[in-house]
Amino acid sequence: MNVPLWAWFAVLGVILLMLAVDLFAHRDAHVIKVKEAALWSNLWVVLGIGFGVVIWQWAGSEFAAQYFAGYLIEKSLAIDNVFVWAIIFSYFAVPRQYQHRVLFYGVVGALVFRGVFIAAGSALIASFAWILYVFGAFLLITGYTMIKRRAEHIDPSKSRIVGLFKRFVPTTDEYHGQKFWIKQGGRWVATPLLMVLVLVETTDIIFAVDSIPAIFAVTQEPFLVFTANAFAILGLRAMYFLLADLMHRFAYLKLGLGLVLIWVGIKLVLQVDVYKMPTWLSLGVVAAIITASIAVSLYTTRRGDEPVQIGRVADGEWEAGR
Repeated sequence: MNVPLWAWFAVLGVILLMLAVDLFAHRDAHVIKVKEAALWSNLWVVLGIGFGVVIWQWAGSEFAAQYFAGYLIEKSLAIDNVFVWAIIFSYFAVPRQYQHRVLFYGVVGALVFRGVFIAAGSALIASFAWILYVFGAFLLITGYTMIKRRAEHIDPSKSRIVGLFKRFVPTTDEYHGQKFWIKQGGRWVATPLLMVLVLVETTDIIFAVDSIPAIFAVTQEPFLVFTANAFAILGLRAMYFLLADLMHRFAYLKLGLGLVLIWVGIKLVLQVDVYKMPTWLSLGVVAAIITASIAVSLYTTRRGDEPVQIGRVADGEWEAGR
């Protein structure tokens, strides 16, 4: 796929423009309501799908299929990010009106780090074809681990990142609006909001280690890998405010995500020397797995039973979900 330099600049321009619009629209701290979150979420999805249509018209159906497959994989895996954010915000009792600011900078950082990972991954694939076997094996192991430990969740109270942050960075005990730093006693100190941002950014880097190899299973075109990642990530903030209170309705999502990772891992291993699976078939299987896991989750939790808590704070101590 021959991508001219102007296309890269055009995409980056659109991303920066949308980030600026998002930042301006949320310049004042306020609680994001479901209706507002739904409108923004729909906007990001339309933008992501619209870009896929542009790829179709410009480069053909095969590259469009690769983009949509990558976009669907990244969007699906991103839901797990949303639930982790909910746990982090709950543990640190971050006021809802300040959460968007954390997620905004978290998403900007995620775009930068994933860009670096994609560049590194593309360079490795171009230099060492056998690295695809490593990526495939990693996805198989990760998918199996996700299924086996699907009931386990992040425990912020045991986070080494939080421990190191508190040890080396002077931090206040109280939030000070949307500020990450304040001047106290003649020196600059971090607010808990900065510590939350660092933890959010760190968890996204960990998730990227899974998602980047997964998208390389459906396309090795750097332009498609980056744009699929970017447009999937851009809608994460709105998705969080839309789904954060519905976590208990997605009981089988991690099972589905684990199966997706195993599926793309098998595809990646086979395509090196054995069999190159049609992109549309891969896209269809991924869509079917995700749709089935969400449908079964919503069906089994339809009666409004006591939701399964993935984690909560009680009496100042973290209690892992059961």
